[in-house]
Amino acid sequence: MPRFQGNRLPVLIGSLPIANHHEAIRMVFKYTSEIPLWVQLPVYPEEGMMVQFLPGVPGVVHDQDRVFIDTSASTFEVDLLEFYEDYLSVTEGGAPIDGSRFVLTPETARGFFTLLDVMQSAQRFPVALKGQITGPVTLATGLTDQHRRALFYDDRLLDMVVKTVAMKARWQVEKLSQWAIPAIIFIDEPGLAGFGTSAFISISREDVSGVLSEVIEAIHQAGGLAGVHVCANTDWSLILDSAADILSFDAYGFFDRLALYEASLKTFFDQDRTLAWGIVPTSDSQDIARETTSSLVGKWESQTDRLEALGIERTKILAQSLITPSCGAGSLTPDEAIKVLEMTRGVSQAVRSQDFSHGVLE
Repeated sequence: MPRFQGNRLPVLIGSLPIANHHEAIRMVFKYTSEIPLWVQLPVYPEEGMMVQFLPGVPGVVHDQDRVFIDTSASTFEVDLLEFYEDYLSVTEGGAPIDGSRFVLTPETARGFFTLLDVMQSAQRFPVALKGQITGPVTLATGLTDQHRRALFYDDRLLDMVVKTVAMKARWQVEKLSQWAIPAIIFIDEPGLAGFGTSAFISISREDVSGVLSEVIEAIHQAGGLAGVHVCANTDWSLILDSAADILSFDAYGFFDRLALYEASLKTFFDQDRTLAWGIVPTSDSQDIARETTSSLVGKWESQTDRLEALGIERTKILAQSLITPSCGAGSLTPDEAIKVLEMTRGVSQAVRSQDFSHGVLE
């Protein structure tokens, strides 16, 4: 994998509140041209977080507003066997992943193919390209079987979900790497906010670490960089102590919680890994209206001062940081989303106007 340094470049989390993928990618290149990403548009139900990556998964049933895995279907066992045959054919038999059940489809991920189209005619390549996928914890705790039991609690179904996520992340890396620039895949894990609560009391740290590790390893084996994005509070050591290259978090609302993990943060930066600061608010309309680029720059600088006070070199913090919104903008109004993009770009430009060039080090 290339050695990557974020150097406070701006990057988005994934979603926008519009209905046109071409307009969405235009906005991406306008505000985050250094690290563009493919955009999810929640206005389309098939691009929802819990369904977008399900094509190819055995037993999926769409019943009005509910999506679940029906293990009682007469064909399920055969379909599951074929799933594993396809998996082994790619991972051990050398079959190409392109064309397999593990690819994204234009029907549910139009934004991915729009990004590829734009890159085919690009005259100047960006620093990196970013994709994303719903994480295995979020997907396996949010989806249920026909009895409304979360898939995470069925070992077979959990394994099916994890391998689906891992392979679709791997496929994204392969497609995004064709321009010989780093491919970054964010594993979106809002479900980790529930770790340690009564809702997930039977899910252990080892359970979470194991499924995350399998997805991260698949990204690494394909030559990509793996990020984990959590837009709420969690046990941050789960990510800091993992093999993830990037930790993406809501710095606007939860920096104080992350800063408690002093030893893990020091190790994280010593290993040349990257912190993606979600310093631009997206969860509250009043926060978006109140904040400015200047106020957010001041907030970010005070936070970096706190990390420096922990004994982390400032040069490392500056080199190993990205600037992002705190979460996706898909639930905002179009005007709010534009302001979020403008502030993300503005904060990045302001904190880069110091003395560090950006890019990938050879």
